Order: sequence, then C-alpha cells, then structure tokens
Amino acid sequence: MSRQPLTGVFKSVPDPRCRRGVRHRLDAVLALAAVGVLAGCRTLLAIWEHARDLEPRELADLGLPQDRGLPSESTIRRTLASLDADDLDTRITSWMLTRTGTIDGRRVIAVDGKTMRGARSNSSGDGDGGGGDGGGAPHLLSALDQGTGAGACQYVCVSGLGHRWGLIRSG
Repeated sequence: MSRQPLTGVFKSVPDPRCRRGVRHRLDAVLALAAVGVLAGCRTLLAIWEHARDLEPRELADLGLPQDRGLPSESTIRRTLASLDADDLDTRITSWMLTRTGTIDGRRVIAVDGKTMRGARSNSSGDGDGGGGDGGGAPHLLSALDQGTGAGACQYVCVSGLGHRWGLIRSG
C-alpha cells in the first residue's frame, strides 16, 4: 500500500449501505469517526459533538461538502455497525505499517496480551463460549511499532492464551 493519506484508505472501503437514501459518503463518515477518536472521543455521541465543533475548512478537508449538513449520531452509528470490521481493520493496519519506522535498521514490534476479566466470549453462537471453552474470558493481543508508537494490530483470542503465539507468527 502506498503512503496515501488515511482518507484515501477510507475511499477504498466498500460501502455496504443500500445506495438509495445515502446522503453522506462513507469515506467522510469514517474520517469524522477517526478524527473524533484521535481527539479523545469515547462515544459515538461525542464523535458527533466533536464534528459539530469543527470549522468549515476542517470539514472540507475531511470530504464533507459545505452545502450539506453533518451526518447525525445515528447515521454514524448505523454506518459503522454495517461495515466489515475485519476488512476495515486490515486496511487501516496496512496503512499504518507504511508509516512504521526502524530502530538500528530493524522494525521493532512490541506484543502484549491481556485477559478481559468479567467479560465472557460467545463467538461460536452455540452458547459454549467459542471453541468449547465454556464462555471463558476473551484475550486481547496487541502489537505496537516501537519506532513510531503506532498500533500495528489487535486480535481477540477466544481459544486460550497459547493461541496468541500462533497469531504472532502468522500475523
């Protein structure tokens, strides 16, 4: 992937919405969400409120025409919920990896895993918690580029802690 801006990556994301009634381009909604998260917003309502506070020039930079209103909180929510999260994650991860740096000529990636206490997984849909683990707590695995501080990826493992090392080797 080239060193295109993140908004260019958003333009390549397939829009799962029905074309009829779409008032806001997908890349513009994703750009608003990304800017809101980068500004520290923790909820979809906060992202929408942050978008309301942006200057017209900033909105234009994100691909929002001045003659059209902002997407509502519910539009942002429905749009994000309809996306293929794995596809979007793959695209953003690929984009981030074009921005990784090196330390002494080597790209250094730090990997960490955590168990989410109090949470239970049910990824298989049959009530056993996925993989027969009885609804065990999911494990998060994250990778961070040491050169830039950029998060390289994050996975949820439901089949036990040992599974994360396979993800590191294959990821």
